[in-house]
Amino acid sequence: MQKGFEYRTIGKRAEGIYKEKGSRFIGIALPVSDEDGIHEYISMIRKEHYNARHHCYAYRIGKNDPRYRYNDDGEPSGTAGKPIYGQILSNDLSEILILVVRYFGGVKLGTSGLIRAYRSAAAEAITNAEIITQRIEEAYTIRFNYARMNQIMRILKDEDIKIHHQHFGETYSIGILLWKKQEDTIIKKIGAAGGEITKDYTLTN
Repeated sequence: MQKGFEYRTIGKRAEGIYKEKGSRFIGIALPVSDEDGIHEYISMIRKEHYNARHHCYAYRIGKNDPRYRYNDDGEPSGTAGKPIYGQILSNDLSEILILVVRYFGGVKLGTSGLIRAYRSAAAEAITNAEIITQRIEEAYTIRFNYARMNQIMRILKDEDIKIHHQHFGETYSIGILLWKKQEDTIIKKIGAAGGEITKDYTLTN
């Protein structure tokens, strides 16, 4: 993986189970991209496992400026959310939420036992997940006069640039997603072809 150009995440939901002295710890890994989606998933898992004693979690999102959070959900501080987050970091994952739900078995595990259990359940979920590598892309807007259209469109076609919207008015504007590794080269080419290219901060993560 090229740091700064790509990131590792998971393709779809995955689960893993760890058992200790009657307690069941179910790790659930989910691909996410924003806080709204995270809150929806947490609510959904709480409903799926409404009989569970604890619903602990950690997440890491933001391809360019990573943000994270972890939560112990009533377990002793540092024994649940942090070990889960540690597995996210040690596997170099982003755009991911991992929840571990605990069904209490009647025997207390102690601090070290809890840390081991939550870490292991998270690790099992990651082991069972499909790990994928994605490009880090930035959103840009290109503006140009009609006379420059053929040149601009040729650049986008030759470089296989994704177009996510187009607007036709007195001047033309095209929204594109640009792989960070390509940025300098494409910006220079667009400028040389008579186009004006600016970053679209409303879509850039």
